[in-house]
Amino acid sequence: MSGPDRPTVLLFAYGTLRQPEVQRTLFGRLLEGRPDALPGFALEPMRITDAKVVATSGSAIHTIARPSGDPADSVPGLLFGLKAGELEMADRYESGAIVRIAARLASGVEAFVYIAAGP
Repeated sequence: MSGPDRPTVLLFAYGTLRQPEVQRTLFGRLLEGRPDALPGFALEPMRITDAKVVATSGSAIHTIARPSGDPADSVPGLLFGLKAGELEMADRYESGAIVRIAARLASGVEAFVYIAAGP
């Protein structure tokens, strides 16, 4: 059963979306998450040029997941349940050469995740 306060979409986060100050700024609340992992991906640094994102996260260098080609690779993170409209808030926050995809996590759950765009 869904309602205005019930999660409607799953989002896997491994970077700044896990930070309490980022969550408060974006969503006006702290998210409850559970550990999970994104198999077949590895992290690499990504420079952020959006001043608002840098101010919110406190850093101009974030990490971005990229397919590694090695099924043994895995990116640890947290699985969050978002309310209606919060995914779009996260979309506006994420910047740079990224895309949002649906991916199967190590737990078997399918969730949205932000990854590097292109090769």
